[in-house]
Amino acid sequence: MNSEETLRVTVAALMRACGENQTVLARGLRLTQGQVSRKQSGRASWSLPDVDRLSAHYGVPVPDLLCGPTRAVEQLPHVRRAALVGGSQEVFTVA
Repeated sequence: MNSEETLRVTVAALMRACGENQTVLARGLRLTQGQVSRKQSGRASWSLPDVDRLSAHYGVPVPDLLCGPTRAVEQLPHVRRAALVGGSQEVFTVA
């Protein structure tokens, strides 16, 4: 998996952990939902300024964002995590 794919999986994991959808993330990054959708589908790339905004939005340092979903979610501030009462655990497979 290349760094772009790793970042997309990491963003998806952070969105899930925070209970966010693309619309909420887009608002936090000052992008449109369509822009986030294109970046998450691989039709557009996340830029370095986007990574800085992702870091600020989630409160996760940039190096931890680039280490993959497990590390990024581990570094997620507790206050950003969604309350998952009765939720289920989801496994993200990294090839």
